Amino acid sequence: MPESKPETTPKGLERLAFGGDYNPEQWPESVWPEDVRLMREAGVTMVSVGIFSWALLEPSPGTYDFGWLDRLLDLLHENGIRADLGTPTVAPPAWFYRQHPEALPVAADGTRYEFGSRGAICHSNTHYRSAAANITERLAERYAAHPALALWHVHNEYGVPVSACYCESCAAHFRRWLARTYGTADPTGAADSTGTAGGVGTGTAIGTGGTGGTGGAIGTGRAIDAVNEAWGTAFWGQRYADLDQINPPRLAPTVGNPAQALDYKRFADATMRENFVAERDILHRLAPGIPVTTNFMTALSQCDSVDYWAWGREVDLVSNDHYLITDGRRTHVNLAMAADLTRSVAGGAPWLLLEHSTSGVNWQPRNPAKAPGQMARNSLAHVARGSEGAMFFQWRQSRRGAEKFHSSMLPHAGTDSRVWREVVELGAAVDSLSQIRGSRTQADVAVLWDWHSWWAQTLQWRPSEDHDPRERADAFYEALYDRHLTVDFAHPEADLSAYPLVVVPALYLMTEAAGLNLKEYVENGGTLVVSYFSGIVDEHDAVHDGAYPGPLRDVLGLTVEEFSPLQVGDQVRITGPDGSELAGDVWSEFVVPRGAETVWTYADGLAAGHPAVTRHRLGEGSAWYVSTRLGAQGLDALIGWAAEDARIAPRGDLPRDVEVVRRVGESGAFLFAINHSGVEVKVPLDAHGTELLTGERAAGRLAVPAGAVRVVRLDD
Repeated sequence: MPESKPETTPKGLERLAFGGDYNPEQWPESVWPEDVRLMREAGVTMVSVGIFSWALLEPSPGTYDFGWLDRLLDLLHENGIRADLGTPTVAPPAWFYRQHPEALPVAADGTRYEFGSRGAICHSNTHYRSAAANITERLAERYAAHPALALWHVHNEYGVPVSACYCESCAAHFRRWLARTYGTADPTGAADSTGTAGGVGTGTAIGTGGTGGTGGAIGTGRAIDAVNEAWGTAFWGQRYADLDQINPPRLAPTVGNPAQALDYKRFADATMRENFVAERDILHRLAPGIPVTTNFMTALSQCDSVDYWAWGREVDLVSNDHYLITDGRRTHVNLAMAADLTRSVAGGAPWLLLEHSTSGVNWQPRNPAKAPGQMARNSLAHVARGSEGAMFFQWRQSRRGAEKFHSSMLPHAGTDSRVWREVVELGAAVDSLSQIRGSRTQADVAVLWDWHSWWAQTLQWRPSEDHDPRERADAFYEALYDRHLTVDFAHPEADLSAYPLVVVPALYLMTEAAGLNLKEYVENGGTLVVSYFSGIVDEHDAVHDGAYPGPLRDVLGLTVEEFSPLQVGDQVRITGPDGSELAGDVWSEFVVPRGAETVWTYADGLAAGHPAVTRHRLGEGSAWYVSTRLGAQGLDALIGWAAEDARIAPRGDLPRDVEVVRRVGESGAFLFAINHSGVEVKVPLDAHGTELLTGERAAGRLAVPAGAVRVVRLDD
């Protein structure tokens, strides 16, 4: 019989998810009934439990205590609250590390981390894998049929705080990964005494987690020959005669081999993913019908070590944690970007916000409280962009431990507090939106992003340390946001035919397949915008043969003879055909048009007289290129020109900092209007409808008070 398709929605949850991490083990059991009573008052529908409970569930090797968890799950079920049950494998007990100190990870400088935090795991360690599988099996056998169980929650925030380990176990595992990736894996799939079974890999060549890949293993000879070729080991006399000579990229006197460092990032990510898959498969086998997730941290401001394109294909339900980064930026823009990226990792399908904060966090240099109404705006902005609910860390604020000042649904101040009152109001609001379940967010444009390219570009010895791919992604996203365009993110090799406009803010690493994909997209009528230092190297960090920008030369209709990064504080002026002027900083280039037309020209600097912004008509479409770092004004102009080519009508009737996002599904079409400004705004409606939070009819121009959210179910 064919294998049944895993469930993708929490079992038995018939409303949007609302709740948070519940850690009752931090409190006397006499508190639990009060917790559950208040959960019902707040409209809680699901809580996450057991994530850090390994030491309680298995207090000594092979000795188990499930009694407290039995009573907790029974209590939740009796009160109509679903459970997202964790496998506690992010926090092995102290006894485990006493028995297996080699399971603690080692930094690149040889320092071995100690027990006493969380996530201190060598993911190549056999003993960790065995113990993690064992506790997962015990939980699945005991709770697979429990009526409260809605979702399995594996581990917690893979990649944070440690993703890569550099110990001898990992060295052996890395060599097996290289054998599998560049040649032929051990056909027995056997593990050695320090690592994991077989090798880590996806069965394809080194790729970027995308839809196409380059197919097959690399090279037809021995794996070591393919590794030497891919890593360019002829440089600096680094050639290897055997895989056994290869170690992880540990601390060295100066910069090491960048291709080796890039492969090690891939290996570390794949090793974590292998461990997730091992737990997932146990849960699928022993608890069929219950979806399995692990909480991502897709925001570029929060995790840079995980290839979420690859991970998104492994979970049954994509879930995400998001926390505002209070560094002076417009935090609601970062939130929208993270939500769009999470939805894109989910392939456009609904996903779940599994953690965010009711107010301030406690792990940044400064942790301001959220303003009145901001909790609701943040939560409903995630829902607008595809989340099937709003969950928090955590239910009851801790009195002890590292996160005792992190806000919660039930704060230290108790129920007579602003946060609690807003939580109760939000619970009612989320409940009123349950009819949106299953609908999908509609996007206007696409932004290309690839974690492998990010990893490669941020290695050492690049032309300028001031060029930050995350900063360019943030800046281009903000320019699109300010034009009220909803963004899908896409892998460079993905099908882009649905989007009239595609933006490439930073894609230093690009495969030939990706270049052909973009060329075909433009030829077929698409509009492409590419920023500088893109298309430079292949999947092994080797510069593409010929002039820059490698696989983008044809689609952009130009070559770049030389980069000319700017010193700190320097700017270049660029001028348009009408004499108007913009400024750029960080970067400039000597661009040679080869079919492209010059739109803006460098007016000063070493590149004076050379094109700064070009446009190339190719087939039915056009491709824009910008060779300097433009600020907000310049990016707005660039996106405006490209949007005209893409026939995207301007949306100037919407004020700044007002989001308008649509979700559409079998249950109808829903318009979310989120006002982050301090004044009431009027949002035009193209159909009559019913505002779901107030129950009022809406038509013409929808009034959205300052700091408020309105959700309209549009009439059919």
